[in-house]
Amino acid sequence: MARRKEPTARQERLGAELRKLREAAGLKGREAAALLGTDSAQMSQIEFGTAGVSGERVRRLAAHYACTDAGLIEALVAMATDRTCGWWEEYRGLLPTPFLDLAELEYHAAYRWDVDFLHIPGLLQTEDYAQALFSCRVPELPEQELALRVRHRLQRRVVIEGPQPIPYDVLVHEAALRVRVGGRASSRAQLSHILEMSEAEHITVRVIPFDLDGFADVTATMVYAGGAVPKLDTVVRDGPHGSLFIDSEAQLAVFRTLFRRVKTASLDPDRSRDLIHKLAREL
Repeated sequence: MARRKEPTARQERLGAELRKLREAAGLKGREAAALLGTDSAQMSQIEFGTAGVSGERVRRLAAHYACTDAGLIEALVAMATDRTCGWWEEYRGLLPTPFLDLAELEYHAAYRWDVDFLHIPGLLQTEDYAQALFSCRVPELPEQELALRVRHRLQRRVVIEGPQPIPYDVLVHEAALRVRVGGRASSRAQLSHILEMSEAEHITVRVIPFDLDGFADVTATMVYAGGAVPKLDTVVRDGPHGSLFIDSEAQLAVFRTLFRRVKTASLDPDRSRDLIHKLAREL
């Protein structure tokens, strides 16, 4: 297969998981390459996602690595053989790659958890809210890119509004609900949209109230995307230079614990809706 110039996060993840299995088996890259009848350079490209690998080769490697996790093997084979050309591909070369990687991650996710303290989570944002949020960026975005980012964000909502929506659990701080992004009317419409979406069976919205005690140790904004198996879960966090995709088992365990703590501390869905109604009436 031709070498990829810029592998996607999903392609890199497949390679990383194969590398983890090899290292757990105590094999060197050259030894794994010999199993496939190739060289170390090709094996390195597979493990870095710059070269593709067939489903049959994934199965062969898993067998030689003594991997007995059938669910993980099937999930890796599916990643290797997936030829999906999703809607996000129309933005390739127009928006930063992490935007596309996030959309692809959501497309393949089994479920989604969001925790946010300063803004409304992206999948629940209205067009006006997203427009106002992207307009605040420094330096300012060119008008064309601003429009592309807003359109891309709205299209991402297909994973919770489309024909096959995924379970979506949202924990949002009261501060994010109170901050006026785009003015009074825009903020009221945004709160109304959250209330409307929270009526769906697959969407649960919980609010972290201001008067919560002992909350300083669990303020971790995150997007948690459930994989086909837990080992393929991914956490996405925004950093100073773009989005960071986290997939180590130890860190995933930490974020699962943090999410459970925040969820336990938050208002239940009914009380959360009551608070959002109250905030909307005050605008």
